[in-house]
Amino acid sequence: MVIVMQAGATDEQVEAVIDRMVDMGFDVHRSTGVVHTVLGGVGGRAESDLSVFEVMDGVKEAHRIASPYKLASRSFRPQGTVVRVGPVDRSVEIGGNRVVVLAGPARVEGREQLERSAEMAAQAGACALRAGVFRRGESPYGAEGPGEEGLILLRQAAERHGLLVVSEVIDHTEIPLVARYADILEVGSRNMQNFRLLDELGKQSKPVLLKRGIAATVEDLLLSAEHILAGGNYDVILSEGGIRTFETYTRYTLDLCAIPVVKKLSHLPILADPCQATGRRDKVPPMARAAVAAGADGLILEVHPDPDRALSEGAQALGPRQFEELTAQLRQIAPAVGRSI
Repeated sequence: MVIVMQAGATDEQVEAVIDRMVDMGFDVHRSTGVVHTVLGGVGGRAESDLSVFEVMDGVKEAHRIASPYKLASRSFRPQGTVVRVGPVDRSVEIGGNRVVVLAGPARVEGREQLERSAEMAAQAGACALRAGVFRRGESPYGAEGPGEEGLILLRQAAERHGLLVVSEVIDHTEIPLVARYADILEVGSRNMQNFRLLDELGKQSKPVLLKRGIAATVEDLLLSAEHILAGGNYDVILSEGGIRTFETYTRYTLDLCAIPVVKKLSHLPILADPCQATGRRDKVPPMARAAVAAGADGLILEVHPDPDRALSEGAQALGPRQFEELTAQLRQIAPAVGRSI
């Protein structure tokens, strides 16, 4: 259920509606827009009568939401969500007019690699340095990653270049550690339906970057986001990184259609990850350009000072010159769709 309050509704009127919703068994989530306050009710009794709310003081309209995701639905926050990340003096908005870029190597390899990657990201106009420290691939014999030592190096390199930090959380037990150093907590595509992890992230105060699973529908993605939102964390950023199809030339198929679909169904911002999707650096620039044209709020790009010698995912990482050329191209494309970069 979604209840839209009238413009100028008083706090007393809003609280009265909330109290009535609670009496009827709803968990209430409040969204305050520029003009209207919207109250989202989750749960409650199936026979709840909407007309009870329609006649209450200060109520503009009441709707029953048929979709299984209530809080991730566009009707909960029609104006869209802008996620503000980082300290007040250098915060970044994701979901606003600017197309943001999150850039960095697949995983932390050492201090020099991170320093050069951070320098590349900052010079190209990226807002955040992104790298994994608990990377565990499909094989059980892969490297575990540097853990907290890597997070410290990541934070230090980002601070020196005025960047935010994004890093992946693999398990719910790692949340406190990663949250100590990262500004955005990332959920990888393999963990999109790790509901224990999502529920715990719903209790956090830091934004969450939720990547779409390789065999997940858009509805699956929004339902996973719902787990985080239902916990009280409304700062969720979605990511489209490709889905598995019968095509094998690229690693996955980047579903550009998902970007406008999510924009219609949900208020949450969505990024695109052409590196993960294609697995090939020569295919990253055209897919990145297409994603911005399709309405993506930002891009996740893997960059490395020497991709051919990268210890992980080097084939999909952009080198310094490629990254610089791509961001220059994006600055020309973004204004054509009413955005900046």
